[in-house]
Amino acid sequence: MLLAIDAGNTNVVFALLDGREIKTRWRIATDPRRTADEYVVWLNQLLQLEGYAIADVDAVIVATVVPRALHNLQVLAEKYFKTTALVAGQAPVDWGIELDVAEPGSVGADRVVNAIAAHHLYQDDLIVIDFGTATTFDVVDYSGAYKGGVIAPGINLSLDALVAAAAKLPKIAIEPPENRSVIGRTTVDAMQIGVFWGYVAMMEGLVARIRAEIGRPAKVISTGGLAVLFNDNSDIFDAIAPDLTILGLALLHERSLKT
Repeated sequence: MLLAIDAGNTNVVFALLDGREIKTRWRIATDPRRTADEYVVWLNQLLQLEGYAIADVDAVIVATVVPRALHNLQVLAEKYFKTTALVAGQAPVDWGIELDVAEPGSVGADRVVNAIAAHHLYQDDLIVIDFGTATTFDVVDYSGAYKGGVIAPGINLSLDALVAAAAKLPKIAIEPPENRSVIGRTTVDAMQIGVFWGYVAMMEGLVARIRAEIGRPAKVISTGGLAVLFNDNSDIFDAIAPDLTILGLALLHERSLKT
């Protein structure tokens, strides 16, 4: 079985797959100081709870945007799973798609992996929106080529910055306001409108501008933890693909077996 690891700025997601089928998944806060020994104690218990064992894992693939986290994940694979971890974007794992951008080496592995999976699922011009620490908008053309995109502060990051910089503003939950009015009658109402509907307006505006620049219809695919929340409050999304990054890693692993 394949252990796919997506190490983001906030969380590391571990998914156990049989082929492309996700059997189970777990997440833990990203900490580059966490050692392979700490990872395996945590993973071993979770595997057993799901009826699996360390010996069931015979391959590991990692995508990370946190370079300092990579070494300990590679040690985890070698020491405890007795395999060399494949690393998305590094030999012998070829992306298999064109990175049609000015600086291909600077594109985050998660963004490319999302593009691979999105093209596999939807063979159209695509805008892939991933809600993470940052919210990314990635453009994939009908041939599967990655064309670039947008990186915006994630909504949690935006809210944290607002609360930290303004002493009298309270911490609020990220949720739709009770009604669709955009005139807040209290401080909390005004914040919820600014954070939530302001973010929706940003997404809708960027999608409109990207579609106009592409010059062709483009499907919008969303992924990440807040995808469902925004999908319920905007009509820009054509599909939600919560496991897009994990699917992309599974596809990369399959490709590596053929090389």
